[in-house]
Amino acid sequence: MGVSHLPSVSGDAIHDLLESRFGHSGFRGGQREVVEGLMDGRSMLAVFPTGGGKSLCYQLPALLLEGVTLVVSPLIALMKDQVDALRAKGVAAARLDSTLEREEYEAVIRSLGDGSLKLLYVAPERLSNEGFRAGLKKLRIALVAIDEAHCISEWGHNFRPDYLKLAKLCGDLKVPRVLCLTATATPKVAKDICTAFRIKKGDHVQLSFHRANLDLRVTPLTARERKPHLLERLRASEGAAVVYVTLQQTAEEVATYLQKNGLAARAYHAGMPDEFRADAQESFMSGKTRVIVATIAFGMGIDKADIRAVYHYNLPKSLENYTQETGRAGRDGLMSSCELLACGDDLVTLENFTYGDTPSPTATQHLVDHILRIGQEFDVSTYELSMVNDVRPLVVNTLLTYLELEGLIEATRIFWSTWQVRFLRKFEAMLAGYDARRKTFLRKIFAAASEGRSWHTFEVAEVAMKTGEDSQRITAALGYLEEAGDVVLKKSGVRQGYRIKKEPGDLRELAARLDEKFRKRELSDLERLREVVELAEQPGCITNFVTRHFGEELAAPCGHCDRCRGIAPQPVPRTTHQEPSIEDLQMIRDLRDERHAALKTPRQLARFLCGITSPAVTRARLSRHDAFGLLQHLPFGEVLALAEESL
Repeated sequence: MGVSHLPSVSGDAIHDLLESRFGHSGFRGGQREVVEGLMDGRSMLAVFPTGGGKSLCYQLPALLLEGVTLVVSPLIALMKDQVDALRAKGVAAARLDSTLEREEYEAVIRSLGDGSLKLLYVAPERLSNEGFRAGLKKLRIALVAIDEAHCISEWGHNFRPDYLKLAKLCGDLKVPRVLCLTATATPKVAKDICTAFRIKKGDHVQLSFHRANLDLRVTPLTARERKPHLLERLRASEGAAVVYVTLQQTAEEVATYLQKNGLAARAYHAGMPDEFRADAQESFMSGKTRVIVATIAFGMGIDKADIRAVYHYNLPKSLENYTQETGRAGRDGLMSSCELLACGDDLVTLENFTYGDTPSPTATQHLVDHILRIGQEFDVSTYELSMVNDVRPLVVNTLLTYLELEGLIEATRIFWSTWQVRFLRKFEAMLAGYDARRKTFLRKIFAAASEGRSWHTFEVAEVAMKTGEDSQRITAALGYLEEAGDVVLKKSGVRQGYRIKKEPGDLRELAARLDEKFRKRELSDLERLREVVELAEQPGCITNFVTRHFGEELAAPCGHCDRCRGIAPQPVPRTTHQEPSIEDLQMIRDLRDERHAALKTPRQLARFLCGITSPAVTRARLSRHDAFGLLQHLPFGEVLALAEESL
């Protein structure tokens, strides 16, 4: 990133602001180096453990630098909390996200334009809008802060394709300094971040991952032993506890078991209605609920200092996930327990998730052919591409991002394909206020829309084709009618616009190269799982094993883990897999004879038999079929081999 030197700000001025605006008498570890580096015009990487005070590293400089600080953050709830907290401190901060009403959105845009805004929070996906990027070019951007920066690395544990584009965007905007923030960057991921944003080695500030107040335990257990063991542990201890599980149904099952045994426990997962999830979180935060049993949907931005225990009921997906989740215990500095209930049966489920995310070579080829043959300017629905090619939406987004990074396509704008319109007054009365030309235009587009009892439905592309009018002019007119108070609008069917930037060359060679990238990601994710088992079974200090993963070697064993207490490692127990029965094999033959379009390739059939949903299976409502998940106890590779024999 380019360097922009400012008149120096005195240390006294920084400390005065630290105390007066943020209420801190001094910096915590690492914060001073990061803040001073940014004030000197340098880009920085801050790898601070969960709860290490990352936000202050950009919020303080934002108030001292001329211009606006753009904060890229992946979670709307987290953005809202940060903005509310800053406004309470008198800081001019705002967010742009999909939950804002039109008036709120326009107020934020105005404050950006008049220079009164100091911090703007956005999700990375918003940067796919060409109009928004063009607006940013007109601003004086002092700093871009990227939260969860490990997401920019393909080898990070929580890869998000839109993050990959941030380095190029910062370059295009000539941003003078960038701050990358993460709690979980391995040396390989940190190197990727530093290379992408041209961060010098000395500007990578990393705090120790050693938390002296976290007591790390590993208890090998069979699947049957876990519930009674967890109950015993919770009864023998006091204080708030988080129990992490892999599946939503496990969260419900374990929470119910704990409730029946007299504990104040609640489930928390992404499948719950928003109000139920919010109520469960509030109940836990306030102390009414002692135990929250949650999938990884719980935790991001949760700031509860007195969590006394974190239990991994199921194996985590990676050491990064393990570190982030255990890091939510004991933020008040008091001793807290983190226990991994290690059962090898979890590996089958976790491995199957990984295999379920990898598209087949045929699906990758179809996607590439479809996207690059549409036309010079085109738009796509991730949902439609996902359904047609039976590939998960995240994978479709990843492939589109790969094509952008190859310089083949460029994102233009995000829009809605379907607009529903309900009149708030009679149509002719509404038209009375417009000149003859506009009346003619409005009559023409409404005549081309589908008329229901209460709503007119505009399939925008279809209406544009019927009328010969530009689609953007049609949606602009509908938006104007809403602003004037004449209609109510409902929009759906998100589509992303693109344009072709250069000829792609041999599409088969391109698809093969992208397929290889997906295979490498699959192997990388499987290796992460092996590292979790290695953590459970390795003979040395558990804490040192974790810190070493992040490039930190402890000078001596930690003294507060099972190995340091002299508890010897044991193999992680695994249930012996039963081979498919004669009845199972007959059911698979019957399924094959039913000739479902959603199960026509070996990989599709294997995913189905392992209980992994896919877009095509969901659309065909096949997850209700008796054979769905029939072989979910078997490793994916074995089921795939069986599927290849069957088809």
